[in-house]
Amino acid sequence: MGNKLRTLLLISLLLVTFAFSSSMGNVLSNLNETQKEATEKTAEINRSYYSLLDFDDKTEFEFATRGLIAAPEVLELKDIAGRVVWSQKAYGFVDELEMAPDTANPSLWRHTILNHSYGLFEVCKGIYQVRGYDLTNLTLIETASGGWIIFDPLMSVECAEAAMDLVEENLGKRSVLAIVISHPHVDHFGGIRGVIREEQVADRALSIEEQISSGKIPIIVPEGFTEHAVSENLFAGTAMGRRAAYQYGVLLDKGVKDALAMGIGLSQSTGTLTFILPTHEVKKTGETIVIDGVEMIFQMTPGTEAPAEMNTYFPQFKALWIAENCTGTLHNLYTLRGAQVRDGNAWAKYIIEAIVLFGSETEVTFQSHNWPHWGNELVIKYMEDTAAVYKFIHDQTLMYINLGYTSDEISNMIRLPEYFEKVWYTRQYYGTVAHNAKAVYQKYMGWYDANPVNLNPLEPTERARKFVEYLGDTDRVLEMAYRDFLAGEYQWVAEITNILVFADPQNIAARYLCADALEQLGYQSESGTWRNAYLTAALELRVGNLKDESKLSKGSADILTSLTVEMLLDYMGILIDSNAAEDINVTFNLIITDSHERYFVHLFHGVLLYYKDQTRELADATLTCPKIGLLTLIGRNEEQQKRLIRVDGDSDILAKLTGAMVILDKTFNIVEP
Repeated sequence: MGNKLRTLLLISLLLVTFAFSSSMGNVLSNLNETQKEATEKTAEINRSYYSLLDFDDKTEFEFATRGLIAAPEVLELKDIAGRVVWSQKAYGFVDELEMAPDTANPSLWRHTILNHSYGLFEVCKGIYQVRGYDLTNLTLIETASGGWIIFDPLMSVECAEAAMDLVEENLGKRSVLAIVISHPHVDHFGGIRGVIREEQVADRALSIEEQISSGKIPIIVPEGFTEHAVSENLFAGTAMGRRAAYQYGVLLDKGVKDALAMGIGLSQSTGTLTFILPTHEVKKTGETIVIDGVEMIFQMTPGTEAPAEMNTYFPQFKALWIAENCTGTLHNLYTLRGAQVRDGNAWAKYIIEAIVLFGSETEVTFQSHNWPHWGNELVIKYMEDTAAVYKFIHDQTLMYINLGYTSDEISNMIRLPEYFEKVWYTRQYYGTVAHNAKAVYQKYMGWYDANPVNLNPLEPTERARKFVEYLGDTDRVLEMAYRDFLAGEYQWVAEITNILVFADPQNIAARYLCADALEQLGYQSESGTWRNAYLTAALELRVGNLKDESKLSKGSADILTSLTVEMLLDYMGILIDSNAAEDINVTFNLIITDSHERYFVHLFHGVLLYYKDQTRELADATLTCPKIGLLTLIGRNEEQQKRLIRVDGDSDILAKLTGAMVILDKTFNIVEP
C-alpha cells in the first residue's frame, strides 16, 4: 500500500472517529436528569384520542357530580405528625387548564378531572357516599331509626375520620349500627378504626341476629375475608408494597408531568392502616340480613376482583352495591403490584348473575370506587358492557393461545371491538387489555411459552452483561438508541438502554436515555397505573432509588395480631435463608398459651416444617409463649423475646432461628440491579 493511500485511509478514519465523537457528544448533551416536555410524536399520539373518543359526551361528568351535598373548598388531610396523607389540593392544576397538556393522555386527563370531584353525595334517598376522601368511597345506608350501615370504611384512619366529620357536619351525628366490607383489600378496611372502636364491636361468638339485637356493631364480610386480608399483606406483602409505590405513584409529585388519576381514584392515601376482626361471614348468594329496617341481599362473587368478594342489593332503595366488580373503568385481571391472577370468565358470569338476580328492579348501581350510574336501562347496559369486556379478553386470549401464540404476541395483537373502545366506563384507566390478556395466559398456561430457549434463561444482570459483550461499543449503541428515540421508538429505546443499565448501573447516559424513553411512554399512557410505573422508573433512573418510606402508608399491629399461628409459622419459613440455615438442624415444641395450640417444629437444611397438635419428648427445646411471642421472633426483638418466650432446653435455639432469617428491604431496586 502506498504512502498516499495510507494517508488517505488514516484521514478518513480520523474523520469518521471525529464525526462519531461529535455525534456522541450531541447525544450526551441532550441527556440529563431533568424532566422533559412531550415530544411531537407523543403529542401526536395524545391528540389522536380526540378523534377516537366522544369528548362531548358529558354523561359521566353528570354522574360524577350528581347529588353533591357539601365539600370543603380545600381538602388536604394530615396525620398526627403533620405529614400529608391525602390531598385533593395537590390536583388543583386540572382546574387551571381547559385542554389536556401534551404530557397527558387526554382520556386520562378527563378521568382525573372526574376524580377531582369530591365531597358528600346523595346516591338516592337514604344512601350517601363520601367520595374523593381516599382511594375508596365511604358509603352510608340510612336505617329506619336514623343510624348508619357503613360500607368499606376507606384505607386510612385519618381519611375515614375526616369523611365521618363531613357526614356529621351535614347530616348530624348518628350511631353506626353495622359495618359491611365488600372484600379483603386494604383500601376497603384499613380506615375502620376511624369509624368505630374495638369495644363497640359485637361478640363474634353470637349469631348475626344476636349480634344485631345486642346493640353492638357487627362487621359483615364475605367468606374467606380474614384469611385473604391478612395473608395478602404478609406472605408477599413487602414486595407488593414496594411495587405498589410504582403502581400508585406515591413517590411522584402531582402535576402535568407527574401523577394523575389511576383508574379507581386519584391515588392511595398514606395514613394509618388498621384492622378489626369481622364478626360474621356471608357464605352463600341469597343470604339476607335485616338491620333496623334495611334489608340487604348478598351475592357472592369469589375469584373476581378479589378472592373473596360480594355484591349487596337493597330492595327498598332499588339500589345495587356492585362492590369492585363494576368500577367505571377496565379493572385488573392482574394487578401490577403483584397478586394472584383473577378469573375474567367468572368475573363476567357474576356480573351477568347480578343482572339476572336484581337487574329488573335496579335503578342505581353504586360501588366502592368512582361514581354511581342511574336509570334501569343504563344500569343494565353498564353492567352488561363491563361483563362483555372481561369475557372478550378471556375468550380471545384463549383463542390466540390455541392458535399457538405466546403471551407477548397476544398482548400486542389483542384489541377491543370498536364499540367497546368508545365506551367511557370501560376505558383502560386502571387495567389494560394488554396486561389483562397476559393474566389470562398466565392463568391457563403459566410463565413458560413452550420454547425451550426460555426454560432456564440467564438472570437479568448476566444476560445484560453478555448483551453488552456482544454489542461491543456501548457508546455506539447509545447513539443508535438516541436516533431511535428521536424517531419515536420509545419502547425499544427503553428496552435496550435498560440492558445497558443492568450491565453497568453507573452508565449515566444509558440511565438518562432510558428515563427519557419511559417518560414519553408515561405521557402517552391512558392507564394511570402504567403512567405511574413509567414515571416512577424514570425518576429513580435519574436520581437513584429514593429509599423513601415516609411516603408509604403506616401499618399497625392489627393485621399482625390477627394472624393465625400457622400463618406466622409459614411466614417464619418464608424468612429463612436456606444458605444461612444449611447446617442448622433443630427441633422444638411450640406451646401457644392464649390460643391453647401446640406444634412440633423442625428446621433442617433451610426448611421449616411444623406438625399441628403434636409435641415430642426428644425435641431440642420447648418454647412456651402467647401468639404475639412469635412476632418477636419475626421482628428479631431479643428484649421482648426474653419477656414473652419461655425456653426449656437448648438456650441458643432462638438465636439459631432468628440468625437464619433475612431482613426484608422495603425499598429494593426495580429498574436497576
